[in-house]
Amino acid sequence: MAEITLAEIAKLRKMTMAGMMDCKKALEEANGDMDRAVEIIREKGKLVASKRADRNATEGVVVTRVVNGTKAYMLCLACETDFVAKTEGFVATANEIIDIAVKNDIADMATLMDTKVGERTIADMVSEKSGQTGEKVELPFYGRIEAPFCAEYVHINHKLGALIGFNKEVPTELAHDVTMQATAMAPVSIDADSCPKEILEKEHEIGREQARLEGKPEAMLDKIADGKVQKFLKENTLWNQAFVKNPKESVGQHIQSIDKDAKVVAYMRFSLND
Repeated sequence: MAEITLAEIAKLRKMTMAGMMDCKKALEEANGDMDRAVEIIREKGKLVASKRADRNATEGVVVTRVVNGTKAYMLCLACETDFVAKTEGFVATANEIIDIAVKNDIADMATLMDTKVGERTIADMVSEKSGQTGEKVELPFYGRIEAPFCAEYVHINHKLGALIGFNKEVPTELAHDVTMQATAMAPVSIDADSCPKEILEKEHEIGREQARLEGKPEAMLDKIADGKVQKFLKENTLWNQAFVKNPKESVGQHIQSIDKDAKVVAYMRFSLND
């Protein structure tokens, strides 16, 4: 067996961010072959991920980027414990991945996971993180929006955030307030027109069944359900929601009180707790 030096262990650690003992064992198993040792570290990461596949990765970190004011990116790197989520190395990996996404202007999750950084893919990086932390690590969300003016907000706990795109440049405070509103209030869409059809159908079905259980006449059920859907849209679409800082006006009314021509044209939100 080849003699393993401390310098080789340190080099492998720098290349993989694995623990010193894991690097030593990998080099011993590879008989000093650095490339094979890297493969072993990666394989171990995949093995850890496989063994912990049934675990829930409910902790993690949400990170965002806005580029030139017109493109915004958001991703979440998730793990099992809050302790790991707050470590410098874990946060650094989340930021490294989103920086790669920005550099390559990656459009979707599938493309991101297949993107190569040297000889490894982003999917490899995520698997390796499992090996380094001993926890299930996954990338549950990645998204990108593009609009004439974009804004981002991440909650103080780093577990949820939102991206908003406006049709034109708006004041910084307004952009911040609207993006914070979206993060906190979780609207299902920008407005009624952009609300997914399946959500409207489900809410109509729920409203109809509620009315039926209340003993309302059969002929009135659809009309009552329509009214409940309208109430749902008022409370759950961003443009129509009550503005948190002044509930007497809607978000849309607040936006247009500052700029009558401003509109929200893109919206994306993610929460680890949803």
